[in-house]
Amino acid sequence: MRSLCVSVVLLQILGSCMCQFPRPCANSEGLRTKECCPVWEGDGSACGALSGRGFCAEVVVSEEPHGPQYPHSGIDDRERWPLAFFNRTCRCAGNYGGFNCGECRFGYWGSNCAEYRESVRRNILTLSTSEQQKFLSYLNLAKNTVSRDYVISTGTRAEMGENGENPMFSDINTYDLFVWMHYYVSRDAFLGGPGNVWRDIDFAHESSAFLPWHRVYLLHWENEIRKLTGDFNFTIPYWDWRDAQTCEVCTDALMGGRNSLNPNLISPASIFSSWKVICTQPEEYNNREALCNGTGEGPLLRNPGNHDPNRVARLPTTADVDFVVGLPEYETGPMDRFANMSFRNVLEGFASPTTGMAILGQSTMHNALHLFMNGSMSSVQGSANDPIFLLHHAFIDSIFERWLRTHEPPRTLYPQSNAPIGHNDGYYMVPFLPLYRNGDYFLSNKALGYEYAYLLDPGQRFVQEFLTPYLEQAQEIWQWLLGAGLLGAVIAAIIAAVIVVARRKWKRSQRRKRASSYGERQPLLQSSSEDGSASYQTNL
Repeated sequence: MRSLCVSVVLLQILGSCMCQFPRPCANSEGLRTKECCPVWEGDGSACGALSGRGFCAEVVVSEEPHGPQYPHSGIDDRERWPLAFFNRTCRCAGNYGGFNCGECRFGYWGSNCAEYRESVRRNILTLSTSEQQKFLSYLNLAKNTVSRDYVISTGTRAEMGENGENPMFSDINTYDLFVWMHYYVSRDAFLGGPGNVWRDIDFAHESSAFLPWHRVYLLHWENEIRKLTGDFNFTIPYWDWRDAQTCEVCTDALMGGRNSLNPNLISPASIFSSWKVICTQPEEYNNREALCNGTGEGPLLRNPGNHDPNRVARLPTTADVDFVVGLPEYETGPMDRFANMSFRNVLEGFASPTTGMAILGQSTMHNALHLFMNGSMSSVQGSANDPIFLLHHAFIDSIFERWLRTHEPPRTLYPQSNAPIGHNDGYYMVPFLPLYRNGDYFLSNKALGYEYAYLLDPGQRFVQEFLTPYLEQAQEIWQWLLGAGLLGAVIAAIIAAVIVVARRKWKRSQRRKRASSYGERQPLLQSSSEDGSASYQTNL
Protein backbone atom coordinates (compact mmCIF):
# COMPACT_ATOMS: atom_id res chain seq x y z
CA MET A 1 0.00 0.00 0.00
CA ARG A 2 2.88 2.34 0.77
CA SER A 3 4.32 1.94 -2.71
CA LEU A 4 0.85 2.52 -4.20
CA CYS A 5 0.46 5.80 -2.30
CA VAL A 6 3.91 6.97 -3.41
CA SER A 7 3.04 6.15 -7.02
CA VAL A 8 -0.22 8.09 -6.82
CA VAL A 9 1.66 11.15 -5.53
CA LEU A 10 4.14 10.86 -8.41
CA LEU A 11 1.28 10.65 -10.91
CA GLN A 12 -0.21 13.84 -9.51
CA ILE A 13 3.12 15.62 -9.86
CA LEU A 14 3.79 14.42 -13.41
CA GLY A 15 0.27 14.82 -14.68
CA SER A 16 -1.27 12.95 -17.59
CA CYS A 17 -0.86 13.49 -21.28
CA MET A 18 -2.05 12.12 -24.58
CA CYS A 19 -0.28 10.29 -27.32
CA GLN A 20 1.84 10.81 -30.41
CA PHE A 21 2.15 14.21 -32.10
CA PRO A 22 -0.46 16.72 -30.92
CA ARG A 23 -1.78 18.59 -33.95
CA PRO A 24 -0.89 22.08 -32.59
CA CYS A 25 2.79 21.05 -32.37
CA ALA A 26 3.11 19.23 -35.70
CA ASN A 27 4.41 22.15 -37.76
CA SER A 28 7.58 24.02 -38.67
CA GLU A 29 7.30 26.34 -35.67
CA GLY A 30 7.04 23.47 -33.21
CA LEU A 31 9.98 21.67 -34.78
CA ARG A 32 12.13 24.82 -34.94
CA THR A 33 11.53 25.85 -31.33
CA LYS A 34 11.38 22.23 -30.09
CA GLU A 35 8.47 23.29 -27.90
CA CYS A 36 5.11 21.54 -27.57
CA CYS A 37 3.10 23.58 -25.06
CA PRO A 38 -0.30 24.12 -26.73
CA VAL A 39 -2.80 26.70 -25.53
CA TRP A 40 -5.74 25.53 -23.43
CA GLU A 41 -8.86 27.18 -24.84
CA GLY A 42 -10.38 27.44 -21.38
CA ASP A 43 -8.18 30.40 -20.45
CA GLY A 44 -6.14 31.09 -23.58
CA SER A 45 -2.79 30.30 -21.95
CA ALA A 46 -0.17 27.68 -22.75
CA CYS A 47 -0.85 24.50 -20.73
CA GLY A 48 -3.69 26.31 -18.91
CA ALA A 49 -1.09 28.13 -16.79
CA LEU A 50 -3.42 31.03 -15.91
CA SER A 51 -5.84 28.56 -14.33
CA GLY A 52 -3.14 26.64 -12.50
CA ARG A 53 -3.63 23.54 -14.63
CA GLY A 54 0.01 23.24 -15.71
CA PHE A 55 3.03 24.98 -17.17
CA CYS A 56 5.56 24.66 -19.98
CA ALA A 57 8.69 22.93 -18.67
CA GLU A 58 12.04 21.64 -19.83
CA VAL A 59 12.21 17.92 -20.53
CA VAL A 60 14.78 16.14 -18.40
CA VAL A 61 15.56 12.62 -19.59
CA SER A 62 17.11 9.80 -17.61
CA GLU A 63 20.85 9.33 -17.93
CA GLU A 64 20.86 5.79 -16.56
CA PRO A 65 22.65 3.35 -18.90
CA HIS A 66 20.70 0.82 -20.93
CA GLY A 67 21.70 -2.75 -21.74
CA PRO A 68 24.03 -4.01 -24.48
CA GLN A 69 21.25 -5.15 -26.83
CA TYR A 70 21.41 -1.82 -28.72
CA PRO A 71 25.04 -0.70 -29.22
CA HIS A 72 24.32 2.47 -31.22
CA SER A 73 23.80 6.08 -30.18
CA GLY A 74 22.35 9.16 -31.83
CA ILE A 75 20.93 7.47 -34.91
CA ASP A 76 17.29 6.85 -33.96
CA ASP A 77 14.65 9.48 -33.14
CA ARG A 78 13.35 7.33 -30.28
CA GLU A 79 16.59 7.47 -28.32
CA ARG A 80 16.28 9.75 -25.28
CA TRP A 81 12.64 10.32 -26.20
CA PRO A 82 11.32 12.94 -27.04
CA LEU A 83 14.40 15.15 -27.43
CA ALA A 84 14.75 14.57 -31.17
CA PHE A 85 11.47 16.50 -31.60
CA PHE A 86 10.78 18.55 -28.45
CA ASN A 87 12.63 19.60 -25.33
CA ARG A 88 9.79 21.58 -23.73
CA THR A 89 6.33 20.16 -23.09
CA CYS A 90 3.36 20.73 -20.79
CA ARG A 91 3.71 19.48 -17.25
CA CYS A 92 0.25 19.19 -15.72
CA ALA A 93 -0.48 19.82 -12.05
CA GLY A 94 -2.64 17.78 -9.70
CA ASN A 95 -5.24 15.68 -11.50
CA TYR A 96 -5.08 17.64 -14.77
CA GLY A 97 -3.92 15.94 -17.96
CA GLY A 98 -3.93 16.07 -21.75
CA PHE A 99 -1.32 17.51 -24.10
CA ASN A 100 -2.37 21.04 -23.04
CA CYS A 101 -3.54 20.12 -19.50
CA GLY A 102 -7.13 20.66 -20.67
CA GLU A 103 -8.27 17.19 -19.62
CA CYS A 104 -8.06 15.00 -16.52
CA ARG A 105 -5.60 12.27 -15.73
CA PHE A 106 -6.77 8.68 -15.72
CA GLY A 107 -9.56 8.01 -13.24
CA TYR A 108 -10.56 11.64 -12.61
CA TRP A 109 -13.49 13.61 -13.99
CA GLY A 110 -15.22 16.98 -13.78
CA SER A 111 -14.31 20.54 -14.72
CA ASN A 112 -11.73 20.66 -11.94
CA CYS A 113 -10.78 16.99 -12.21
CA ALA A 114 -11.69 16.46 -8.56
CA GLU A 115 -14.07 13.51 -8.97
CA TYR A 116 -12.52 10.03 -8.79
CA ARG A 117 -14.46 7.38 -10.68
CA GLU A 118 -13.70 3.70 -11.10
CA SER A 119 -14.75 2.06 -14.36
CA VAL A 120 -15.09 -1.71 -14.77
CA ARG A 121 -13.79 -3.64 -17.76
CA ARG A 122 -15.97 -6.69 -18.41
CA ASN A 123 -15.71 -9.97 -20.27
CA ILE A 124 -16.96 -9.46 -23.84
CA LEU A 125 -18.72 -12.83 -23.70
CA THR A 126 -20.89 -11.70 -20.76
CA LEU A 127 -21.90 -8.36 -22.27
CA SER A 128 -25.48 -8.00 -23.41
CA THR A 129 -26.12 -8.15 -27.14
CA SER A 130 -26.62 -4.38 -27.31
CA GLU A 131 -23.37 -3.76 -25.41
CA GLN A 132 -21.48 -6.02 -27.80
CA GLN A 133 -23.00 -4.25 -30.79
CA LYS A 134 -22.18 -0.87 -29.31
CA PHE A 135 -18.54 -1.89 -28.88
CA LEU A 136 -18.35 -2.99 -32.52
CA SER A 137 -19.97 0.25 -33.69
CA TYR A 138 -17.46 2.28 -31.69
CA LEU A 139 -14.58 0.38 -33.29
CA ASN A 140 -15.97 1.05 -36.75
CA LEU A 141 -16.59 4.71 -35.94
CA ALA A 142 -12.98 5.09 -34.81
CA LYS A 143 -11.80 3.40 -38.02
CA ASN A 144 -13.75 5.90 -40.12
CA THR A 145 -13.14 9.15 -38.19
CA VAL A 146 -10.00 11.27 -38.62
CA SER A 147 -8.35 11.99 -35.28
CA ARG A 148 -9.17 15.52 -34.20
CA ASP A 149 -6.18 16.05 -31.93
CA TYR A 150 -3.30 13.92 -33.26
CA VAL A 151 -1.29 13.27 -36.40
CA ILE A 152 1.46 10.79 -37.27
CA SER A 153 4.99 11.37 -38.47
CA THR A 154 5.67 10.14 -42.00
CA GLY A 155 9.37 10.94 -41.93
CA THR A 156 12.34 10.97 -39.59
CA ARG A 157 13.36 14.15 -37.83
CA ALA A 158 16.37 14.51 -40.12
CA GLU A 159 14.12 14.39 -43.18
CA MET A 160 12.13 17.33 -41.81
CA GLY A 161 15.10 19.71 -41.99
CA GLU A 162 17.30 21.21 -39.31
CA ASN A 163 14.79 23.98 -38.58
CA GLY A 164 11.68 22.00 -39.39
CA GLU A 165 11.28 23.60 -42.80
CA ASN A 166 9.89 20.34 -44.22
CA PRO A 167 7.38 19.03 -41.64
CA MET A 168 6.24 15.51 -42.49
CA PHE A 169 3.01 14.77 -40.66
CA SER A 170 -0.24 13.24 -41.82
CA ASP A 171 -3.85 12.89 -40.70
CA ILE A 172 -4.98 9.45 -39.60
CA ASN A 173 -8.18 7.93 -38.29
CA THR A 174 -8.53 7.33 -34.57
CA TYR A 175 -8.21 3.55 -34.72
CA ASP A 176 -5.20 3.58 -37.04
CA LEU A 177 -3.49 6.18 -34.88
CA PHE A 178 -2.97 3.46 -32.30
CA VAL A 179 -1.99 0.90 -34.94
CA TRP A 180 0.70 3.31 -36.11
CA MET A 181 1.90 3.94 -32.55
CA HIS A 182 2.36 0.21 -31.98
CA TYR A 183 4.29 0.00 -35.24
CA TYR A 184 6.47 3.00 -34.43
CA VAL A 185 7.47 1.82 -30.96
CA SER A 186 8.53 -1.61 -32.24
CA ARG A 187 10.00 -0.83 -35.68
CA ASP A 188 13.60 -1.53 -36.62
CA ALA A 189 16.22 1.22 -36.33
CA PHE A 190 17.54 2.67 -39.61
CA LEU A 191 21.34 2.57 -39.75
CA GLY A 192 21.70 4.25 -43.16
CA GLY A 193 21.16 2.79 -46.61
CA PRO A 194 18.48 0.48 -48.00
CA GLY A 195 17.84 -2.54 -45.80
CA ASN A 196 20.55 -1.57 -43.32
CA VAL A 197 18.66 -1.80 -40.03
CA TRP A 198 19.14 -2.89 -36.41
CA ARG A 199 16.45 -5.40 -35.52
CA ASP A 200 17.20 -6.07 -31.87
CA ILE A 201 15.39 -2.97 -30.65
CA ASP A 202 11.86 -2.53 -29.34
CA PHE A 203 10.74 0.12 -26.86
CA ALA A 204 7.57 -1.74 -25.76
CA HIS A 205 8.36 -5.47 -26.02
CA GLU A 206 10.90 -8.05 -24.89
CA SER A 207 11.71 -6.31 -21.61
CA SER A 208 10.36 -4.62 -18.51
CA ALA A 209 8.27 -1.86 -20.17
CA PHE A 210 6.10 -4.41 -21.96
CA LEU A 211 3.35 -4.33 -19.32
CA PRO A 212 3.40 -0.64 -18.25
CA TRP A 213 3.58 0.54 -21.87
CA HIS A 214 0.58 -1.50 -22.97
CA ARG A 215 -1.32 -0.42 -19.85
CA VAL A 216 -0.95 3.25 -20.83
CA TYR A 217 -1.69 2.38 -24.46
CA LEU A 218 -5.06 0.84 -23.53
CA LEU A 219 -5.95 3.72 -21.22
CA HIS A 220 -5.33 6.20 -24.04
CA TRP A 221 -7.32 4.14 -26.51
CA GLU A 222 -10.20 4.01 -24.05
CA ASN A 223 -9.99 7.77 -23.50
CA GLU A 224 -10.01 8.57 -27.21
CA ILE A 225 -13.10 6.41 -27.79
CA ARG A 226 -14.88 8.20 -24.93
CA LYS A 227 -14.10 11.58 -26.46
CA LEU A 228 -15.11 10.42 -29.93
CA THR A 229 -18.45 8.92 -28.89
CA GLY A 230 -19.36 11.04 -25.86
CA ASP A 231 -19.88 7.77 -23.96
CA PHE A 232 -17.76 8.37 -20.87
CA ASN A 233 -18.86 5.08 -19.33
CA PHE A 234 -17.15 3.12 -22.11
CA THR A 235 -14.51 0.56 -21.14
CA ILE A 236 -12.51 -1.91 -23.23
CA PRO A 237 -13.87 -5.44 -22.77
CA TYR A 238 -11.51 -8.36 -22.33
CA TRP A 239 -11.47 -11.92 -23.63
CA ASP A 240 -10.70 -14.49 -20.94
CA TRP A 241 -9.00 -17.09 -23.15
CA ARG A 242 -7.91 -19.45 -20.36
CA ASP A 243 -8.50 -23.07 -21.40
CA ALA A 244 -10.02 -22.02 -24.74
CA GLN A 245 -9.76 -24.54 -27.57
CA THR A 246 -10.89 -22.21 -30.33
CA CYS A 247 -11.25 -18.49 -31.00
CA GLU A 248 -14.46 -17.96 -29.04
CA VAL A 249 -14.77 -14.33 -30.16
CA CYS A 250 -14.33 -15.12 -33.86
CA THR A 251 -18.02 -15.00 -34.76
CA ASP A 252 -19.92 -12.61 -36.99
CA ALA A 253 -21.76 -11.35 -33.92
CA LEU A 254 -18.44 -10.35 -32.36
CA MET A 255 -15.01 -9.94 -33.97
CA GLY A 256 -15.78 -11.61 -37.28
CA GLY A 257 -16.11 -15.23 -38.38
CA ARG A 258 -14.12 -17.08 -41.02
CA ASN A 259 -14.77 -16.39 -44.70
CA SER A 260 -16.18 -19.60 -46.23
CA LEU A 261 -14.45 -18.92 -49.57
CA ASN A 262 -11.06 -17.88 -48.22
CA PRO A 263 -10.18 -18.98 -44.65
CA ASN A 264 -7.57 -16.22 -44.34
CA LEU A 265 -10.22 -13.50 -44.64
CA ILE A 266 -13.03 -12.28 -42.41
CA SER A 267 -16.61 -13.28 -43.15
CA PRO A 268 -18.42 -10.70 -45.32
CA ALA A 269 -21.18 -10.69 -42.69
CA SER A 270 -18.78 -8.88 -40.33
CA ILE A 271 -17.97 -5.17 -40.47
CA PHE A 272 -14.30 -6.07 -40.14
CA SER A 273 -14.26 -7.70 -43.58
CA SER A 274 -14.10 -4.21 -45.12
CA TRP A 275 -11.25 -2.96 -42.91
CA LYS A 276 -7.89 -2.13 -44.49
CA VAL A 277 -4.68 -2.72 -42.54
CA ILE A 278 -1.67 -0.40 -42.26
CA CYS A 279 2.00 -0.77 -41.28
CA THR A 280 2.20 -4.49 -42.17
CA GLN A 281 5.19 -4.41 -44.57
CA PRO A 282 8.28 -3.83 -42.41
CA GLU A 283 10.71 -5.24 -44.98
CA GLU A 284 9.50 -2.80 -47.62
CA TYR A 285 9.89 0.12 -45.20
CA ASN A 286 13.40 -1.05 -44.31
CA ASN A 287 14.41 -1.36 -47.96
CA ARG A 288 13.12 2.15 -48.66
CA GLU A 289 14.44 3.41 -45.30
CA ALA A 290 11.03 5.00 -44.79
CA LEU A 291 8.38 5.08 -42.10
CA CYS A 292 4.93 3.60 -42.47
CA ASN A 293 2.74 6.49 -43.65
CA GLY A 294 -0.64 5.04 -42.70
CA THR A 295 -1.73 4.05 -46.23
CA GLY A 296 -4.08 1.06 -46.50
CA GLU A 297 -2.30 -2.14 -47.49
CA GLY A 298 -5.02 -4.73 -47.97
CA PRO A 299 -7.70 -6.57 -45.98
CA LEU A 300 -7.52 -7.72 -42.38
CA LEU A 301 -6.19 -11.28 -42.26
CA ARG A 302 -7.01 -13.97 -39.69
CA ASN A 303 -7.07 -17.76 -39.79
CA PRO A 304 -7.23 -18.85 -36.14
CA GLY A 305 -5.93 -22.28 -35.27
CA ASN A 306 -4.11 -22.91 -38.57
CA HIS A 307 -0.75 -21.88 -37.13
CA ASP A 308 2.50 -23.79 -36.74
CA PRO A 309 1.81 -26.31 -33.94
CA ASN A 310 5.54 -26.69 -33.31
CA ARG A 311 5.70 -23.01 -32.42
CA VAL A 312 2.46 -22.88 -30.41
CA ALA A 313 1.45 -26.23 -28.93
CA ARG A 314 -1.72 -24.96 -27.22
CA LEU A 315 -3.45 -21.89 -25.86
CA PRO A 316 -2.71 -20.88 -22.26
CA THR A 317 -4.54 -22.65 -19.45
CA THR A 318 -5.73 -21.60 -16.01
CA ALA A 319 -2.80 -23.51 -14.53
CA ASP A 320 -0.39 -21.56 -16.76
CA VAL A 321 -1.79 -18.25 -15.58
CA ASP A 322 -1.67 -19.30 -11.91
CA PHE A 323 1.97 -20.36 -12.28
CA VAL A 324 2.90 -17.04 -13.87
CA VAL A 325 1.14 -14.99 -11.18
CA GLY A 326 3.03 -16.94 -8.53
CA LEU A 327 6.47 -15.92 -9.82
CA PRO A 328 7.90 -13.37 -7.35
CA GLU A 329 10.49 -11.65 -9.58
CA TYR A 330 9.39 -9.12 -12.19
CA GLU A 331 12.68 -9.15 -14.11
CA THR A 332 15.80 -11.32 -13.90
CA GLY A 333 19.22 -11.66 -15.55
CA PRO A 334 19.57 -9.83 -18.86
CA MET A 335 15.99 -8.50 -18.58
CA ASP A 336 15.18 -9.48 -22.14
CA ARG A 337 13.61 -12.48 -23.92
CA PHE A 338 16.28 -14.78 -22.48
CA ALA A 339 15.40 -14.06 -18.83
CA ASN A 340 14.57 -17.07 -16.62
CA MET A 341 11.94 -17.13 -13.86
CA SER A 342 10.88 -13.60 -14.81
CA PHE A 343 7.17 -12.86 -14.42
CA ARG A 344 7.29 -10.42 -17.32
CA ASN A 345 9.17 -12.77 -19.65
CA VAL A 346 6.93 -15.77 -18.96
CA LEU A 347 3.74 -13.70 -19.34
CA GLU A 348 5.01 -12.11 -22.54
CA GLY A 349 5.59 -15.60 -23.90
CA PHE A 350 9.33 -16.13 -24.26
CA ALA A 351 9.55 -18.61 -21.37
CA SER A 352 7.72 -21.74 -20.26
CA PRO A 353 4.59 -21.32 -18.09
CA THR A 354 5.40 -24.62 -16.41
CA THR A 355 9.10 -24.20 -15.60
CA GLY A 356 9.73 -20.46 -15.94
CA MET A 357 12.77 -21.07 -18.11
CA ALA A 358 13.34 -19.21 -21.37
CA ILE A 359 12.71 -21.33 -24.46
CA LEU A 360 13.76 -20.84 -28.07
CA GLY A 361 11.58 -21.62 -31.05
CA GLN A 362 8.33 -21.69 -29.07
CA SER A 363 5.78 -19.07 -28.09
CA THR A 364 3.64 -19.20 -24.96
CA MET A 365 1.13 -17.06 -23.07
CA HIS A 366 0.78 -13.59 -24.69
CA ASN A 367 2.79 -14.52 -27.77
CA ALA A 368 0.83 -17.76 -28.25
CA LEU A 369 -2.45 -15.87 -28.78
CA HIS A 370 -0.87 -13.62 -31.40
CA LEU A 371 0.48 -16.55 -33.40
CA PHE A 372 -2.69 -18.61 -32.92
CA MET A 373 -4.63 -15.92 -34.83
CA ASN A 374 -2.40 -16.66 -37.83
CA GLY A 375 -2.85 -13.38 -39.68
CA SER A 376 -2.45 -9.63 -39.22
CA MET A 377 -2.20 -10.08 -35.45
CA SER A 378 0.78 -12.42 -35.76
CA SER A 379 3.32 -9.77 -36.78
CA VAL A 380 4.44 -7.46 -33.95
CA GLN A 381 4.53 -4.19 -35.86
CA GLY A 382 1.10 -4.59 -37.47
CA SER A 383 -0.64 -6.68 -34.79
CA ALA A 384 -2.90 -3.87 -33.54
CA ASN A 385 -4.74 -3.89 -36.88
CA ASP A 386 -6.84 -6.76 -35.57
CA PRO A 387 -9.33 -5.48 -32.96
CA ILE A 388 -8.92 -8.77 -31.06
CA PHE A 389 -5.59 -7.19 -30.04
CA LEU A 390 -7.53 -4.96 -27.62
CA LEU A 391 -9.46 -7.82 -26.02
CA HIS A 392 -6.28 -9.87 -25.69
CA HIS A 393 -4.15 -7.13 -24.16
CA ALA A 394 -6.90 -6.14 -21.75
CA PHE A 395 -6.76 -9.67 -20.34
CA ILE A 396 -2.94 -9.61 -20.26
CA ASP A 397 -3.21 -6.36 -18.30
CA SER A 398 -5.58 -8.06 -15.84
CA ILE A 399 -2.97 -10.78 -15.20
CA PHE A 400 -0.41 -8.03 -14.57
CA GLU A 401 -2.88 -6.57 -12.08
CA ARG A 402 -3.28 -9.93 -10.34
CA TRP A 403 0.49 -10.14 -9.96
CA LEU A 404 0.71 -6.60 -8.54
CA ARG A 405 -1.99 -7.35 -5.96
CA THR A 406 -0.44 -10.68 -5.03
CA HIS A 407 3.12 -9.45 -4.48
CA GLU A 408 2.67 -5.72 -3.80
CA PRO A 409 6.12 -4.95 -5.25
CA PRO A 410 7.96 -1.75 -4.29
CA ARG A 411 8.88 0.68 -7.06
CA THR A 412 12.52 -0.35 -6.61
CA LEU A 413 11.71 -3.82 -7.99
CA TYR A 414 11.29 -2.25 -11.43
CA PRO A 415 14.68 -2.04 -13.27
CA GLN A 416 16.35 1.30 -12.71
CA SER A 417 19.17 0.75 -15.22
CA ASN A 418 20.75 -1.69 -17.69
CA ALA A 419 17.46 -2.89 -19.16
CA PRO A 420 17.30 -2.80 -22.99
CA ILE A 421 16.97 0.71 -24.40
CA GLY A 422 13.62 2.30 -23.60
CA HIS A 423 12.79 -0.01 -20.68
CA ASN A 424 14.49 1.55 -17.62
CA ASP A 425 12.29 3.01 -14.89
CA GLY A 426 13.01 6.62 -15.81
CA TYR A 427 12.71 6.27 -19.59
CA TYR A 428 9.81 8.12 -21.19
CA MET A 429 7.46 5.87 -23.16
CA VAL A 430 7.75 6.08 -26.95
CA PRO A 431 5.87 7.71 -28.70
CA PHE A 432 3.61 9.32 -26.07
CA LEU A 433 3.63 13.10 -25.88
CA PRO A 434 4.08 14.85 -23.67
CA LEU A 435 5.51 12.15 -21.38
CA TYR A 436 5.02 9.07 -19.22
CA ARG A 437 7.77 7.27 -17.35
CA ASN A 438 7.75 3.48 -17.36
CA GLY A 439 8.10 3.13 -13.61
CA ASP A 440 5.19 5.45 -12.89
CA TYR A 441 2.81 2.77 -14.19
CA PHE A 442 4.28 -0.10 -12.24
CA LEU A 443 1.29 0.21 -9.91
CA SER A 444 -2.21 -1.10 -9.34
CA ASN A 445 -4.99 -0.05 -11.67
CA LYS A 446 -6.89 1.16 -8.60
CA ALA A 447 -4.78 4.32 -8.86
CA LEU A 448 -5.73 4.68 -12.53
CA GLY A 449 -9.51 4.51 -12.22
CA TYR A 450 -10.41 1.10 -13.56
CA GLU A 451 -11.03 -2.48 -12.47
CA TYR A 452 -11.68 -5.91 -13.98
CA ALA A 453 -15.03 -7.60 -13.36
CA TYR A 454 -13.55 -11.01 -12.58
CA LEU A 455 -11.18 -9.52 -9.99
CA LEU A 456 -13.99 -7.93 -7.98
CA ASP A 457 -15.20 -9.50 -4.73
CA PRO A 458 -18.05 -12.02 -5.20
CA GLY A 459 -20.86 -9.54 -4.49
CA GLN A 460 -19.55 -6.90 -6.87
CA ARG A 461 -18.73 -9.54 -9.45
CA PHE A 462 -22.33 -10.82 -9.37
CA VAL A 463 -23.55 -7.28 -10.04
CA GLN A 464 -21.12 -6.70 -12.92
CA GLU A 465 -21.24 -10.08 -14.67
CA PHE A 466 -24.83 -11.18 -14.05
CA LEU A 467 -27.12 -8.46 -12.72
CA THR A 468 -25.82 -5.62 -14.92
CA PRO A 469 -26.21 -7.56 -18.22
CA TYR A 470 -29.72 -8.59 -17.11
CA LEU A 471 -30.67 -5.00 -16.38
CA GLU A 472 -29.15 -3.90 -19.68
CA GLN A 473 -31.25 -6.46 -21.50
CA ALA A 474 -34.32 -5.25 -19.62
CA GLN A 475 -33.44 -1.66 -20.53
CA GLU A 476 -33.29 -2.64 -24.20
CA ILE A 477 -36.86 -3.99 -24.14
CA TRP A 478 -38.43 -1.77 -21.48
CA GLN A 479 -40.80 -0.25 -24.04
CA TRP A 480 -42.06 -3.72 -24.93
CA LEU A 481 -42.29 -4.68 -21.27
CA LEU A 482 -44.22 -1.51 -20.51
CA GLY A 483 -46.53 -2.06 -23.47
CA ALA A 484 -47.09 -5.68 -22.49
CA GLY A 485 -47.80 -4.62 -18.91
CA LEU A 486 -50.33 -2.00 -20.00
CA LEU A 487 -51.99 -4.41 -22.42
CA GLY A 488 -52.13 -7.06 -19.72
CA ALA A 489 -53.66 -4.58 -17.30
CA VAL A 490 -56.32 -3.59 -19.86
CA ILE A 491 -57.15 -7.23 -20.62
CA ALA A 492 -57.28 -8.05 -16.91
CA ALA A 493 -59.57 -5.08 -16.30
CA ILE A 494 -61.89 -6.17 -19.12
CA ILE A 495 -62.02 -9.74 -17.82
CA ALA A 496 -62.66 -8.50 -14.29
CA ALA A 497 -65.46 -6.23 -15.55
CA VAL A 498 -67.05 -9.10 -17.49
CA ILE A 499 -66.90 -11.33 -14.41
CA VAL A 500 -68.44 -8.65 -12.18
CA VAL A 501 -71.25 -7.95 -14.65
CA ALA A 502 -71.91 -11.67 -15.14
CA ARG A 503 -71.95 -12.27 -11.40
CA ARG A 504 -74.39 -9.43 -10.82
CA LYS A 505 -76.66 -10.75 -13.54
CA TRP A 506 -76.49 -14.21 -12.04
CA LYS A 507 -77.38 -12.88 -8.56
CA ARG A 508 -80.35 -10.97 -9.94
CA SER A 509 -81.49 -14.09 -11.75
CA GLN A 510 -81.23 -16.13 -8.56
CA ARG A 511 -83.24 -13.60 -6.61
CA ARG A 512 -86.03 -13.69 -9.23
CA LYS A 513 -86.10 -17.45 -9.12
CA ARG A 514 -86.35 -17.49 -5.34
CA ALA A 515 -89.19 -14.94 -5.45
CA SER A 516 -91.17 -16.92 -8.02
CA SER A 517 -90.76 -20.22 -6.20
CA TYR A 518 -91.69 -18.99 -2.69
CA GLY A 519 -95.23 -20.33 -2.81
CA GLU A 520 -94.18 -23.81 -3.80
CA ARG A 521 -91.92 -24.09 -0.77
CA GLN A 522 -94.67 -23.57 1.87
CA PRO A 523 -96.12 -27.07 1.68
CA LEU A 524 -92.70 -28.49 2.34
CA LEU A 525 -92.26 -26.35 5.44
CA GLN A 526 -95.64 -27.35 6.64
CA SER A 527 -94.92 -30.98 5.88
CA SER A 528 -91.91 -30.81 8.06
CA SER A 529 -93.98 -29.36 10.82
CA GLU A 530 -96.51 -32.10 10.45
CA ASP A 531 -93.76 -34.69 10.73
CA GLY A 532 -92.78 -33.27 14.11
CA SER A 533 -89.54 -31.76 12.87
CA ALA A 534 -88.38 -28.33 13.98
CA SER A 535 -89.98 -25.78 11.73
CA TYR A 536 -89.04 -22.19 10.94
CA GLN A 537 -90.87 -19.35 9.33
CA THR A 538 -89.10 -17.20 6.77
CA ASN A 539 -90.10 -13.66 5.94
CA LEU A 540 -89.17 -12.97 2.34
